[in-house]
Amino acid sequence: MKKTIITVVGKDTVGIIAKVCTYLADNQINILDISQTIVQGYFNMMMIVDTNHTEKEFGIIVEELNKLGESIGVIIKCQKEEIFNQMHRI
Repeated sequence: MKKTIITVVGKDTVGIIAKVCTYLADNQINILDISQTIVQGYFNMMMIVDTNHTEKEFGIIVEELNKLGESIGVIIKCQKEEIFNQMHRI
C-alpha cells in the first residue's frame, strides 16, 4: 500500500471536503483516515490516503491538488508516508 498524507488548511468555506474528496475518488485514491476541525473560522483537515490504484504519478497529484486548493482558497500539501515519518522522527 502506498500511503500519502494530505493536509488542507485555510479559511472555512462550503464544499472544501466535497471538492477534495471528489478529486480523490475521481483518481482512484482511497481515504483510509480523515480528521478535520474548524477553529475560529479556520479549516484544518488531515487525511491518510492509499494511492496504490491511481494511474497518475505522485508529482501530478501534488500539482493538481495545489491547483484545486488555489481554486477553493486553501493550501493543500501532500507527502508520501515515508517522507512524513522521516521528517517527524524524534
